[in-house]
Amino acid sequence: MNDKKREPLFHIVKRDALSFKTAFAIRAIAIIIALIICGIITMITTGISPIEVYKSIIVGAFGSVRKTWVTLQNISILLIISLALTPAFKMRFWNIGGEGQVLIGGLASAACMICLADKLPNAIVIICMIISSILAGAIWGLIPALFKAKWNTNETLSTLMMNYIATQLVAFYTIVWEVPKGSGKIGIINQDSNIGWLPQIFSSKYLLSIIVAILVTAFMYVYLNYSRHGYEVTVVGESENTAKYVGIKVEKVIVRTMVLSGAVCGLVGLLLVGGINHTITTTIAGGQGFTAVLVSWMAKFNPITMVLSSFLIVFMNRGASEISTNFGLNQSYSDILTGIILFFIIGCEFFIRYTLMKNHNNKTVKEGK
Repeated sequence: MNDKKREPLFHIVKRDALSFKTAFAIRAIAIIIALIICGIITMITTGISPIEVYKSIIVGAFGSVRKTWVTLQNISILLIISLALTPAFKMRFWNIGGEGQVLIGGLASAACMICLADKLPNAIVIICMIISSILAGAIWGLIPALFKAKWNTNETLSTLMMNYIATQLVAFYTIVWEVPKGSGKIGIINQDSNIGWLPQIFSSKYLLSIIVAILVTAFMYVYLNYSRHGYEVTVVGESENTAKYVGIKVEKVIVRTMVLSGAVCGLVGLLLVGGINHTITTTIAGGQGFTAVLVSWMAKFNPITMVLSSFLIVFMNRGASEISTNFGLNQSYSDILTGIILFFIIGCEFFIRYTLMKNHNNKTVKEGK
């Protein structure tokens, strides 16, 4: 029996690499279309002028000097976590454990602040905090890496599991160190003595994390693009068989890269506990370990582009509270707008990488069954 089958009118073809200007224009058009659609949805569902909503978002993020500094600080924290996860993702190691690595780094800092406050000078306590936070994060990245390298376990599950372990460890020690007893929280650590509080730069409590983010961005850009280790990460990510053929020890690269990822996440824990919040809670990372996964993928593992991705997400989140205050719309509405914008940004990547071509010989062909 023969069936007639018509060839499709269009087919998808992978593009040659587009110029930066063309790719940027496509992304800009996608954002403009997303904003227009968000405006239409806003008018239909709330009756509020979308212009007023957008103005409120801007005011929420940059409406005062303090709001601007807080926004920049939040961008810095999200950016550092995204940069930490990027080497693993580029290696095709799905590190979903950024949240836990940040938490365990923060727990190590808090332990030093609480246990060493009356035993060592402030400078020594801070040095211990730096070493212990980075080391704790590195160990938290090392454990799933070893299991992956030796027994090829599923790294998505193992890194996710490590998040829960870190959360429960923080919850346990929160009860151990709670002040006052029975409160269920630690409160501000060393509030009277400020022992373990990271120093302020130019009398600003916001600058330290911003400067660290700039340094980590520059380091990661050079590391991934110009170092031998970065080259090995790229080769392993493209093909493990090719990597082995050219003499790269894949297991060693996996372990080394995850140690680096965990160490940088541990550094974020240090900044959150020692420099920003001066306490530790199970929610101190604020889900940014998971948000960073989106930031890294949106930026195509490019450290420079991650700055823009981090800015967009933090900008929308910071504006959410202003929307709630001015119009009585809750956080979920801002999440809807953010989701629409991100959908268009991610979706436009299809048109950057692929194009639709018309089949000139759109003929009916016979298939035998």
